[in-house]
Amino acid sequence: METLLNSQLFLLTLTLGVYLAAVVLRQRFPCALLHPVLVSMAVLIGFLKLTGVDYECYREKTQVIDFLLGLSVVALGYVLHDQIRNIRGNVISIVVSIFVGSVVGILSVVWIARWLGAAPAIVASLEPKSVTTPIALAVSESSGGIPALTSIAVIVVGVFGGIVGPWVLRRIGVESRIAQGLAMGAAAHALGTARAMELGAVEGAISGLAIGLMGVTTAVLIPILERLL
Repeated sequence: METLLNSQLFLLTLTLGVYLAAVVLRQRFPCALLHPVLVSMAVLIGFLKLTGVDYECYREKTQVIDFLLGLSVVALGYVLHDQIRNIRGNVISIVVSIFVGSVVGILSVVWIARWLGAAPAIVASLEPKSVTTPIALAVSESSGGIPALTSIAVIVVGVFGGIVGPWVLRRIGVESRIAQGLAMGAAAHALGTARAMELGAVEGAISGLAIGLMGVTTAVLIPILERLL
């Protein structure tokens, strides 16, 4: 039994099966709290706790999912190419929005964490909260952060943004499809982009662009802002 629980095939199948089941559950019961990622996390954490499977073993056996995550971000370029006409006339607006969003995202979490008395390692772990996981982990590690904590922060921000993002944008009157896509991708990275794709092709494509631009901008700005602060 232990051999089965620790096998790569079983853990991969379990992970994908749980996620697909969570997607079906969300479709049948469209509740914001039933976000597929949130439900999958709860189920898989419960499974690891109940069976005693070591997390490091689980992570090693499902490493291929992390690899595919990087490929999925690159694949967004295809969708982006179809929307190139919507980008050409808004280059300045997009660049300025990403820059401002990155600065605000970094400074807000740094100031709040310091105000609450967080240790420097905690602050460094939270700085890249708004960028996709592979970039966030690299930035966090180079800044002296804790990669595991960064992963949690990125997932929480992504799930929260994917759930409340469209509602907030509607409430404040943001009607531009490009602005909606930028906001979702810049604030909630891949999970926000998945939600943006449900809103429309333009929103999804621009959100995918925002992921890449936000990742590069944040990686460049964090060392600079750390020196200034």
